[in-house]
Amino acid sequence: MRQEDAPLVRTLPLFAGASETTVEKLLQASFLQRFPAQVELISEDQPADFFYVVLEGCIELFANAGPKQSTAAIVRPVSSFAAAAVLRDGNYLLSARTLEPSRVLMIPGESVRAAFAGDAAFAKAFALELAAAYRRTMKALNNQKLRTAIERLANYLLQEHQTQGAAGNLTLPTEKQTLASLLGMTSENLSRSFGALAAHGVKVTGREIQLSDITSLETIAKPTPLIDDPMY
Repeated sequence: MRQEDAPLVRTLPLFAGASETTVEKLLQASFLQRFPAQVELISEDQPADFFYVVLEGCIELFANAGPKQSTAAIVRPVSSFAAAAVLRDGNYLLSARTLEPSRVLMIPGESVRAAFAGDAAFAKAFALELAAAYRRTMKALNNQKLRTAIERLANYLLQEHQTQGAAGNLTLPTEKQTLASLLGMTSENLSRSFGALAAHGVKVTGREIQLSDITSLETIAKPTPLIDDPMY
């Protein structure tokens, strides 16, 4: 890691409270890399050599089964992935690729496990990373199981709208095919769901979305913090 990058990395919650010795060892072993879009970072069923923290950009986690491929999650700053695989010294359950130019901190799994065993403050911070990943998974599962396709899309648009400044419009951060997979739909179902939301003020032009009636969209979405609030 370049010396000028170290101050930024030291501010990550992952290192909060950890001893200076632990932080220094982790930084010396780590890599802070920039990747262009569409670079595969890890492959499922391969040894979990690194723990990843996304500082800039957007990462897609996905799985394959024969010719089929499914998007499991989209990871954005500042968030991590592969915590459980690294801690268990196992294999990755998902593959990961960049959807846009991204800046990613890569910490060797061996270094993570040594710090976890030897520094209680780091172990606590890493456990919180695991807890956050678990809760994101449970929210995604509830979203898939308890909502219709139209409700899932409506809530996704409301979340993106908030993330992008709540100005009445947003840009889809992924291709529609990837979005459909993320929301558990086919591309055809996604198209029909967008069509159904037109009556609730949703206008689609490519990846540009205009939301002219947030209240109507919220009525059909029925958002709940148990699924939709990232801080809950």
